[in-house]
Amino acid sequence: MTTRTCTSLVLAIALATSARAAEAPTVSPARSAAEAGLVEIRTLSPGIALDVRYATANNFTGRPVTGYAAPACYLLPAAADALARVERTLRSQGHALQVHDCYRPVRSVQAFVAWARDPHETSRKATQYPDVDKSRLFAEGYIAERSGHSRAATVDVGLMQCEAGRCTPLDMGTDFDFFGTRAHTAADGLTPSQQANRQRLLQAMAAAGFVNYPQEWWHYTFQPEPDPHTAYDVPVL
Repeated sequence: MTTRTCTSLVLAIALATSARAAEAPTVSPARSAAEAGLVEIRTLSPGIALDVRYATANNFTGRPVTGYAAPACYLLPAAADALARVERTLRSQGHALQVHDCYRPVRSVQAFVAWARDPHETSRKATQYPDVDKSRLFAEGYIAERSGHSRAATVDVGLMQCEAGRCTPLDMGTDFDFFGTRAHTAADGLTPSQQANRQRLLQAMAAAGFVNYPQEWWHYTFQPEPDPHTAYDVPVL
Protein backbone atom coordinates (compact mmCIF):
# COMPACT_ATOMS: atom_id res chain seq x y z
CA MET A 1 0.00 0.00 0.00
CA THR A 2 1.41 3.40 -0.96
CA THR A 3 1.79 6.25 1.53
CA ARG A 4 -0.87 8.24 -0.36
CA THR A 5 -3.31 5.29 -0.28
CA CYS A 6 -2.65 4.70 3.43
CA THR A 7 -3.19 8.38 4.22
CA SER A 8 -6.45 8.41 2.25
CA LEU A 9 -7.67 5.32 4.07
CA VAL A 10 -6.87 6.80 7.48
CA LEU A 11 -8.64 10.03 6.52
CA ALA A 12 -11.72 8.13 5.33
CA ILE A 13 -11.92 6.14 8.56
CA ALA A 14 -11.44 9.28 10.64
CA LEU A 15 -14.18 11.11 8.74
CA ALA A 16 -16.53 8.18 9.24
CA THR A 17 -15.68 8.19 12.93
CA SER A 18 -16.42 11.93 13.12
CA ALA A 19 -19.77 11.39 11.41
CA ARG A 20 -20.75 8.78 13.97
CA ALA A 21 -19.57 11.07 16.76
CA ALA A 22 -21.98 13.74 15.48
CA GLU A 23 -24.86 11.50 16.46
CA ALA A 24 -25.79 12.33 20.06
CA PRO A 25 -25.02 9.32 22.27
CA THR A 26 -27.02 8.36 25.33
CA VAL A 27 -25.42 9.58 28.56
CA SER A 28 -24.92 6.68 30.95
CA PRO A 29 -26.55 6.97 34.39
CA ALA A 30 -23.36 5.55 35.97
CA ARG A 31 -22.14 7.57 38.94
CA SER A 32 -18.56 6.28 39.21
CA ALA A 33 -15.86 4.91 36.94
CA ALA A 34 -16.34 1.46 38.44
CA GLU A 35 -20.08 1.59 37.84
CA ALA A 36 -19.41 2.66 34.24
CA GLY A 37 -17.00 -0.23 33.75
CA LEU A 38 -14.04 2.06 33.08
CA VAL A 39 -10.45 0.95 33.67
CA GLU A 40 -7.66 3.23 34.93
CA ILE A 41 -4.70 2.72 32.61
CA ARG A 42 -2.16 2.43 35.44
CA THR A 43 -3.81 -0.81 36.58
CA LEU A 44 -2.57 -2.30 33.29
CA SER A 45 0.53 -0.16 32.70
CA PRO A 46 1.79 1.15 36.07
CA GLY A 47 4.73 3.07 34.62
CA ILE A 48 2.91 4.92 31.85
CA ALA A 49 3.53 8.69 31.90
CA LEU A 50 0.46 10.83 32.58
CA ASP A 51 0.42 14.53 31.78
CA VAL A 52 -3.33 15.09 32.11
CA ARG A 53 -3.36 18.85 31.86
CA TYR A 54 -7.10 19.35 32.30
CA ALA A 55 -6.61 18.50 35.98
CA THR A 56 -4.29 21.53 36.21
CA ALA A 57 -4.24 25.13 35.00
CA ASN A 58 -1.80 24.17 32.22
CA ASN A 59 -4.39 23.90 29.45
CA PHE A 60 -6.07 26.17 26.92
CA THR A 61 -8.73 27.34 29.41
CA GLY A 62 -6.11 28.58 31.86
CA ARG A 63 -7.64 26.74 34.83
CA PRO A 64 -8.46 23.20 36.03
CA VAL A 65 -11.41 21.84 34.05
CA THR A 66 -14.68 20.81 35.70
CA GLY A 67 -14.81 17.01 35.99
CA TYR A 68 -11.08 16.47 36.43
CA ALA A 69 -10.34 16.01 40.12
CA ALA A 70 -7.16 14.03 39.42
CA PRO A 71 -4.69 13.43 36.56
CA ALA A 72 -6.02 9.97 35.71
CA CYS A 73 -6.72 8.06 32.48
CA TYR A 74 -9.89 5.97 32.31
CA LEU A 75 -10.98 3.94 29.27
CA LEU A 76 -13.30 1.10 28.41
CA PRO A 77 -11.45 -2.23 28.85
CA ALA A 78 -10.75 -2.96 25.16
CA ALA A 79 -9.29 0.52 24.60
CA ALA A 80 -7.28 0.34 27.83
CA ASP A 81 -5.84 -3.04 26.86
CA ALA A 82 -4.85 -1.68 23.44
CA LEU A 83 -3.19 1.42 24.91
CA ALA A 84 -1.21 -0.71 27.37
CA ARG A 85 -0.10 -2.83 24.41
CA VAL A 86 1.17 0.27 22.58
CA GLU A 87 3.14 1.29 25.68
CA ARG A 88 4.75 -2.15 25.97
CA THR A 89 5.76 -2.15 22.31
CA LEU A 90 7.20 1.36 22.43
CA ARG A 91 9.13 0.62 25.63
CA SER A 92 10.78 -2.35 23.90
CA GLN A 93 11.93 0.10 21.19
CA GLY A 94 13.34 2.75 23.53
CA HIS A 95 10.26 4.97 23.42
CA ALA A 96 7.15 5.52 25.53
CA LEU A 97 3.78 7.25 25.50
CA GLN A 98 2.96 10.51 27.24
CA VAL A 99 -0.78 10.50 27.93
CA HIS A 100 -2.55 13.88 27.92
CA ASP A 101 -6.19 12.79 28.04
CA CYS A 102 -8.39 9.70 27.87
CA TYR A 103 -12.04 9.51 28.92
CA ARG A 104 -13.50 13.02 29.22
CA PRO A 105 -16.70 13.64 31.22
CA VAL A 106 -19.65 15.24 29.44
CA ARG A 107 -19.53 18.04 32.02
CA SER A 108 -15.93 18.78 30.98
CA VAL A 109 -16.96 19.10 27.34
CA GLN A 110 -19.67 21.52 28.42
CA ALA A 111 -17.01 23.51 30.31
CA PHE A 112 -14.97 23.76 27.10
CA VAL A 113 -18.04 25.04 25.24
CA ALA A 114 -18.70 27.66 27.93
CA TRP A 115 -15.06 28.77 27.78
CA ALA A 116 -15.17 29.07 23.99
CA ARG A 117 -18.23 31.31 24.22
CA ASP A 118 -16.50 33.69 26.64
CA PRO A 119 -14.77 36.30 24.46
CA HIS A 120 -12.92 37.82 27.42
CA GLU A 121 -10.91 34.75 28.53
CA THR A 122 -7.89 34.66 26.22
CA SER A 123 -5.08 34.06 28.70
CA ARG A 124 -3.58 31.19 26.67
CA LYS A 125 -4.06 32.59 23.18
CA ALA A 126 -0.37 33.29 22.56
CA THR A 127 0.61 29.68 23.19
CA GLN A 128 -2.48 27.62 22.25
CA TYR A 129 -4.17 29.46 19.36
CA PRO A 130 -1.98 32.39 18.22
CA ASP A 131 -3.26 32.41 14.64
CA VAL A 132 -6.95 31.63 15.25
CA ASP A 133 -9.50 34.12 16.53
CA LYS A 134 -11.31 32.63 19.51
CA SER A 135 -14.66 33.35 17.88
CA ARG A 136 -13.67 30.88 15.11
CA LEU A 137 -12.89 27.90 17.35
CA PHE A 138 -16.32 26.30 16.79
CA ALA A 139 -16.45 27.00 13.05
CA GLU A 140 -12.97 25.62 12.47
CA GLY A 141 -13.59 22.44 14.46
CA TYR A 142 -11.32 23.00 17.44
CA ILE A 143 -14.16 23.02 20.00
CA ALA A 144 -17.33 20.92 19.65
CA GLU A 145 -20.59 20.46 21.53
CA ARG A 146 -19.79 16.75 21.98
CA SER A 147 -16.55 14.80 22.16
CA GLY A 148 -15.66 11.24 21.29
CA HIS A 149 -13.53 11.26 24.45
CA SER A 150 -16.76 10.97 26.45
CA ARG A 151 -17.32 7.52 24.93
CA ALA A 152 -14.13 6.33 26.69
CA ALA A 153 -12.25 4.95 23.70
CA THR A 154 -10.34 8.05 22.56
CA VAL A 155 -6.96 9.21 23.81
CA ASP A 156 -4.62 12.18 23.37
CA VAL A 157 -0.99 11.03 23.46
CA GLY A 158 2.53 12.16 22.70
CA LEU A 159 5.78 10.28 22.19
CA MET A 160 8.86 10.13 24.40
CA GLN A 161 12.45 8.95 23.95
CA CYS A 162 13.78 6.75 26.77
CA GLU A 163 17.42 6.31 27.70
CA ALA A 164 18.96 4.93 30.89
CA GLY A 165 15.56 4.79 32.58
CA ARG A 166 14.74 8.41 31.81
CA CYS A 167 12.09 9.41 29.25
CA THR A 168 11.80 12.86 27.70
CA PRO A 169 9.12 14.20 25.31
CA LEU A 170 10.06 14.32 21.66
CA ASP A 171 9.50 17.34 19.41
CA MET A 172 6.18 16.75 17.65
CA GLY A 173 6.08 20.10 15.87
CA THR A 174 3.51 21.68 18.20
CA ASP A 175 2.44 21.29 21.78
CA PHE A 176 -0.62 19.22 22.69
CA ASP A 177 -3.89 21.11 22.11
CA PHE A 178 -2.39 23.60 19.70
CA PHE A 179 -5.23 25.08 17.63
CA GLY A 180 -3.86 25.61 14.14
CA THR A 181 -3.02 23.85 10.89
CA ARG A 182 0.50 23.04 12.08
CA ALA A 183 -1.12 20.50 14.44
CA HIS A 184 -2.56 18.56 11.49
CA THR A 185 -0.85 15.17 11.46
CA ALA A 186 0.46 15.61 7.91
CA ALA A 187 1.09 19.37 8.18
CA ASP A 188 3.53 21.07 5.84
CA GLY A 189 6.59 22.86 7.17
CA LEU A 190 7.65 20.29 9.76
CA THR A 191 11.27 19.27 10.15
CA PRO A 192 12.23 15.70 9.14
CA SER A 193 12.56 14.71 12.81
CA GLN A 194 9.13 16.13 13.68
CA GLN A 195 7.58 14.25 10.76
CA ALA A 196 9.37 11.06 11.82
CA ASN A 197 8.17 11.40 15.41
CA ARG A 198 4.56 11.80 14.28
CA GLN A 199 4.85 8.82 11.96
CA ARG A 200 6.39 6.62 14.66
CA LEU A 201 3.48 7.47 16.98
CA LEU A 202 0.95 6.94 14.18
CA GLN A 203 2.34 3.53 13.29
CA ALA A 204 2.55 2.36 16.90
CA MET A 205 -1.03 3.40 17.63
CA ALA A 206 -2.38 1.99 14.35
CA ALA A 207 -0.79 -1.39 15.08
CA ALA A 208 -3.01 -1.65 18.18
CA GLY A 209 -6.20 -0.53 16.44
CA PHE A 210 -6.16 3.23 17.06
CA VAL A 211 -7.15 5.61 14.24
CA ASN A 212 -5.79 9.14 14.13
CA TYR A 213 -7.92 12.29 13.71
CA PRO A 214 -5.97 14.08 10.93
CA GLN A 215 -6.44 17.58 12.39
CA GLU A 216 -4.67 16.66 15.64
CA TRP A 217 -1.47 14.59 15.67
CA TRP A 218 -2.13 13.54 19.29
CA HIS A 219 -5.78 12.36 18.91
CA TYR A 220 -6.56 8.64 18.46
CA THR A 221 -9.74 6.56 18.70
CA PHE A 222 -9.76 2.81 19.22
CA GLN A 223 -11.66 1.02 16.44
CA PRO A 224 -14.14 -0.48 16.39
CA GLU A 225 -15.36 1.59 19.32
CA PRO A 226 -16.54 -0.69 22.15
CA ASP A 227 -19.70 1.36 22.80
CA PRO A 228 -20.13 4.21 20.28
CA HIS A 229 -23.65 5.03 21.44
CA THR A 230 -22.89 5.72 25.11
CA ALA A 231 -21.22 8.75 26.70
CA TYR A 232 -20.24 9.03 30.36
CA ASP A 233 -20.29 11.84 32.88
CA VAL A 234 -18.58 10.36 35.92
CA PRO A 235 -15.74 12.47 37.38
CA VAL A 236 -12.09 11.69 36.77
CA LEU A 237 -10.80 10.86 40.25
